[in-house]
Amino acid sequence: MTADHSRTTRAPQDELRYLLLAAQREGSRRLGDALRHLGLTPAQAEVLDVLAAHQPVTLAALGRLLVCEQGSPSRLVDSLVQRELVSRIPHEQDKRAVLIQLTDAGSTLAAQLGDATARLTSEMASRLTASEVDTLTALLHTLLDGTDAARAIRSRYPH
Repeated sequence: MTADHSRTTRAPQDELRYLLLAAQREGSRRLGDALRHLGLTPAQAEVLDVLAAHQPVTLAALGRLLVCEQGSPSRLVDSLVQRELVSRIPHEQDKRAVLIQLTDAGSTLAAQLGDATARLTSEMASRLTASEVDTLTALLHTLLDGTDAARAIRSRYPH
């Protein structure tokens, strides 16, 4: 069997899987590059982004809104508390719970983050028409349907 023959007999789903993985890897690399000057990892940036739109939230609610971080984001929040970008405040109704919110420094950095990611998103989307963006978005929603990631995205970007 020649290399060309084996390549053509592979399932199209294999190519799709690798294209999705490559797109994710390239997106993560470019996001990391865009965030480097802010001193943030993509996961930390996502926390600031979520808090900018949904604060204050409990740690559990924050975890449900995150796509980059799986499970409990407590270590991620701890790192942001140490940097004085987020704070924990007592929950008024549930004395066992705490709420997470941005500090003034965190709000300032979240605004800078918005500028950096908007440029990146615009650059990435410029390769597609508006219709192609809509189609790709719909297809990715279909692929992710029923997952925790899909629920987080729908919570953050309701239609």
